[in-house]
Amino acid sequence: MTLIDQFIAELEREAPRTRRVLAEVPQGKDAWKPHTKSMPLSQLAGMVASMPSWFSLIVDQDELDVAPKAGGGQYKPPAMDQLVAVHDQLLAKAYESLRKRDDHYILTTKWKLLAGGQVAAEDPRHIVIRDTINHWAHHRGQLTVYLRLLDAKVPSVYGPSADDQRFM
Repeated sequence: MTLIDQFIAELEREAPRTRRVLAEVPQGKDAWKPHTKSMPLSQLAGMVASMPSWFSLIVDQDELDVAPKAGGGQYKPPAMDQLVAVHDQLLAKAYESLRKRDDHYILTTKWKLLAGGQVAAEDPRHIVIRDTINHWAHHRGQLTVYLRLLDAKVPSVYGPSADDQRFM
């Protein structure tokens, strides 16, 4: 099994878990946040839904400047009723991007994260992909806490929850 195959298999395991969480995000609570320092529900849920696009960025581009000096478009989260559809669409693109590459490319080429033109991080793509999978799981976990605090159903992710007894 190649490294690319392993990443795809991991995304295939994580995607249904993420989809279940996104499906439970309540409508009409876009601006809700559990604390003044927390991000609003719409921003967090939108980020979790959109994070599969990061895999395509990492594989298809050599760098990303999150704060370009010339300015740029602000992140606009997807509509709350489109979270699952956006997730699925971006996941399909992630699979496509990964399947176009080979292990040599993923293991030997670097990817840069810039902020205002300055290098904030530069690592081999396989490290950035792994970190992104972990980052995605982290924010999905945050989102399940938001669900609990909003008294919404918390689905099974890695095992049963109080609301969903599935072991998936």
